[in-house]
Amino acid sequence: MLESLSERLQGTFRRLGSSGKITEADLDVALREVRVALLEADVNFKVAREFIAQVRERAVGQAVMQSITPSQQVIGIVNQQLVEILGSSAETLLRADTDPTKIMVVGGKGAGKTTLCARLALKYKNEGRQPLLVSTDFERVAASEQLQVLGDSIDVPVWVEETQAPAAEIADRALTEATRSGANVVIVDTVGTLTLEDSLADELAALADEIDPTEVLIAVDAMTGQEAVTLASKFDQEIEGTGIVVTKTDSDTRGGAMLSVREVTGLPIKLITTGENLEAIEDFHPDRIASRILGMGDVVSLVEKAKEVVSERDMKNVTQRMKSGQFNLEDFLVQMQQMKNMGPLSGLLEMLPGGGQMAKQMTGVNLDESFFAQSEAIVLSMTPEERRNPDILNGSRRRRIAKGAGTSLTEVNRLLNQFKDAKRLMQAMTSGKGAGGLGKLLGF
Repeated sequence: MLESLSERLQGTFRRLGSSGKITEADLDVALREVRVALLEADVNFKVAREFIAQVRERAVGQAVMQSITPSQQVIGIVNQQLVEILGSSAETLLRADTDPTKIMVVGGKGAGKTTLCARLALKYKNEGRQPLLVSTDFERVAASEQLQVLGDSIDVPVWVEETQAPAAEIADRALTEATRSGANVVIVDTVGTLTLEDSLADELAALADEIDPTEVLIAVDAMTGQEAVTLASKFDQEIEGTGIVVTKTDSDTRGGAMLSVREVTGLPIKLITTGENLEAIEDFHPDRIASRILGMGDVVSLVEKAKEVVSERDMKNVTQRMKSGQFNLEDFLVQMQQMKNMGPLSGLLEMLPGGGQMAKQMTGVNLDESFFAQSEAIVLSMTPEERRNPDILNGSRRRRIAKGAGTSLTEVNRLLNQFKDAKRLMQAMTSGKGAGGLGKLLGF
């Protein structure tokens, strides 16, 4: 996420900090580099200009250049400014005073609206709500069929009509069905567009008037940058949005849409989607995203993800084994399987301070499903005794394991070295000495 922007900014601040004391001229050079980085990331020109002006005013006004650690203070100011343009604080989805909560999802073609509707339905279902999905898109081929398939995959009912009708009429009948079936969240998928012509704007406005939505969420495709931001602004002007969902952030290395959309539209970013799985949707936290952009990590989100897939009892057990030095390859295998359920490994590494650089140093390692599959095959090719006592793995044993796993001796040696590194890192983290004291964050 935002890899190219993050690298540019971190490189600028490393150079700024290498000279110790900095002058106002040094600051101006650094801020010019930051401005270029923002513009190359497709950040809105006015947003980038105001960002630089605010950072410079704060830096000069606070006599940063005369401080003991000027570069760190500049980074702190940039971090504060990033948080501000991203929205200052997290804003959650609204809930209707009386059921059902009605959510209308709008946005450009290809922004992932239909999948977003299913993601929202799963999110609400996991919170104990009873969602109903509604299709009103007759323009895109098989749009309703796609929503039906997604609904079936998460066991959520879908209201689909065979005959084309105005979206407002379909939604009205769907609301009647929601009352009959006891659904307390209604999520309406709508027609996508590239230009938002008057006829579609009128149709969407009529739909909004009919259902009186609790939320009008505008899907913004992170990959299309300022085009998506401009379109989001038009949607807001025509039908009064309540929030933004930035989609496909896992594939967005630049960040222009995410960094611009709130300033341009005035609407809060409420959610982001971070992968292909329907579970890959997250509440948007401006402070955490700013920290990740500047390479400071996002340990809080990492812990939250861990708690979603690992029980408290298992956490305590593994933590104690780490602290006592008993952590072995059987534990490592379990940890890998749990990590796989937390999302792409590259995304998890980004949440650790310096994790982006760590990922780059793992040359030859594919940070995807194949990484986990190969690692599991290697560990499962060992005997129970070997998994519990890796120190006995001599050359002949390693060659046998490589043959059994269908891989090379080099890959076996690589995994064992990664296990040793992970063991040392985990012991430091659970003792509160690493990654911001992850052990303390976990409560052990």
